[in-house]
Amino acid sequence: MFERLISYLDSVRARDPAPRSRWEILLYPGVWALAYHRLAHWLFEADLFFLARLVNHFSRWMTAIDIHPGAKIGKNFFIDHGFTVIGETAEIGDNVTIYQCVTLGGTNPTSGQGGKRHPTLCDNVIIGSGAQVIGPITVGERARVGANAVVTDDVPEGATMIGLKARSTLVPAETWLREFIPYGTPCDEPCEPDNARVDALEKELAALKAELQAIRQQQLPLDVPAARKSGTDS
Repeated sequence: MFERLISYLDSVRARDPAPRSRWEILLYPGVWALAYHRLAHWLFEADLFFLARLVNHFSRWMTAIDIHPGAKIGKNFFIDHGFTVIGETAEIGDNVTIYQCVTLGGTNPTSGQGGKRHPTLCDNVIIGSGAQVIGPITVGERARVGANAVVTDDVPEGATMIGLKARSTLVPAETWLREFIPYGTPCDEPCEPDNARVDALEKELAALKAELQAIRQQQLPLDVPAARKSGTDS
């Protein structure tokens, strides 16, 4: 058990350069929220629903993170900063990272019955701050959801989702193979195709402006005499 704890703390430290030691990580609200959830989920699986909810409410009061006892969470799950909501039927794989103010929310079934209504996050997924992942969708392995994105459809493996409603940046997974991207939002290399397109459009706009200015200068000598003649006739 001690070795598993050390391994978990080291996995957090690998994703967050801020802590100077494992002792600091033990103060993280996300670490405590996960620990409380392990207990709450064990009670939930034993059909001790009230006790599970009691642990859940205490955890939310202590950490400002609300994880339903029914949620299934894999190894090395890390919530950075907190203020996160995870619904009952959410399923989270191994080595998943979630930043602050994220919701793994559910849809309201028309039948009024429960069932799978929250997202499934596969291994090595990163969810950026403020993102809302809604419904019984699957976020593929190594996918990234950028900050403030709203995701309501399945996310392909290795995709990076941005915007509202989220859309893929269409960056091939093989071009971005780093183990970890803070906040799930690539900044330089994966965005180069989009930046190149913007640069091309800006150059095209500058050329059109220059062409328009040249046309105006060519017409100006013709317009001026005409205007003078019109003034003389009057």
